[in-house]
Amino acid sequence: MRPRAEIKDRAKAGFSACYWPCVLTALLVPLFVSVTGAVSAGICVILFAGPMTAGLNWMFIQVFQGRNGGLTVGTPFNKGFENFGRNLGGYWWMRLFTFLWGLLFFIPGIIKSYSYAMTMYILADCPNVRATDALKLSMRIMNGHKWDLFVFELSFIGWGILNLFTFGLLAVFYVNPYMYTSLAGFYLEAREDALNRGAITLAQLEGLAAV
Repeated sequence: MRPRAEIKDRAKAGFSACYWPCVLTALLVPLFVSVTGAVSAGICVILFAGPMTAGLNWMFIQVFQGRNGGLTVGTPFNKGFENFGRNLGGYWWMRLFTFLWGLLFFIPGIIKSYSYAMTMYILADCPNVRATDALKLSMRIMNGHKWDLFVFELSFIGWGILNLFTFGLLAVFYVNPYMYTSLAGFYLEAREDALNRGAITLAQLEGLAAV
């Protein structure tokens, strides 16, 4: 994998080249899920959280890769609902298995949450992969990279502290879209590493081979 700083530098460049679509998407998509869920007693969260997460991830994968032509705040809605049932199922399978592992003890639940962390990126990136196979591929991709992701996420803690002094404005206009783009970059790097070491195959990512 590329060094953490290199991934984040590339994320900054991608995010800066598509600034306003990224800012508005990072703000409005989570807000949409939260507001509709509050209004409808959580039913919309159950239905929309998975597809919207997949759509959000798809957009920021494109941003990281510099494929920002035509991206708008509506992109996550369009992409997330293309495979509605699969994205919905993958999200809740991931949540269920994480919850079940968490019932054993706190630490196993945390470890498994990192094992499954790439599930929604896989569903976003690989439209022919089944929901349950996305979880299996995530575990293979994250084998040896769970600690890397923990440290990667921790590297944003300084931005989180600075955000407190701006009453959340820094998160809206910089930190959140920057972090979304960086995490998409982490997925792409971890996926490439898994391919190089034979943990997964292109055929599996294309849904053409058993996982």
